[in-house]
Amino acid sequence: MSTTELLRAAEFDAVNRGAGEWQSSEDAARRARTGLRVLMAVISSLFFLFFVAFLIRSQLSDWEHLSGPWKPLENPWQLWINTGLLVLASGSLQLARVAARHQRLQRAIEFFLLAGIFSTAFLAGQVWVWQQLVGLGYYLASNPANSFFYLLTGLHGIHLLAGLIAWIRTVFKAWRGAPVEQLAVSIDLCAMYWHYLLALWLLLLGLLTSSPETYQFLARLCGLDV
Repeated sequence: MSTTELLRAAEFDAVNRGAGEWQSSEDAARRARTGLRVLMAVISSLFFLFFVAFLIRSQLSDWEHLSGPWKPLENPWQLWINTGLLVLASGSLQLARVAARHQRLQRAIEFFLLAGIFSTAFLAGQVWVWQQLVGLGYYLASNPANSFFYLLTGLHGIHLLAGLIAWIRTVFKAWRGAPVEQLAVSIDLCAMYWHYLLALWLLLLGLLTSSPETYQFLARLCGLDV
């Protein structure tokens, strides 16, 4: 075999090996996205069960609506501030995702870091709301409505905290100089999860701040009135 043929054979082997590695990377990313979608489906099922329990429990006589007149959630401006922070976190991750897809790594990292800051501020804001409620005498065990508020917002916070663990791992990957393609996948997964948590939070906010009449209507609509 001539030298030219050897070089062509080596080049062909390198191209095939690179294509195989790229295909393996794409398969791994596809599996990760599928796994995340399954996880989000499980989380949705969990919250759906709590929503149903919430509607049933809200129809009993000992339920004191937090969104009723002169109640703390009649004008939940603190929760709207927290909602804005979560919107900014989700938007920052979307911008990081777009930048990573266009190979603008520095811009992607900047937006990714901003998303973590906004998310941490959201969690701090939720703790602030809980402290405000406790200060007003709305303790965890004093009323079923209080218990559900702390439960639902706490569960959402725990899932966001779990997302921040993945966020920290991605930051370490960037700090260690991981390939752009690998970082792009991690950023994409975080963006998917944050968008989902934002949608879930908006549903929670709508449920927790609705009027007693809305609870009654939803319970009847679902056949859950007691």
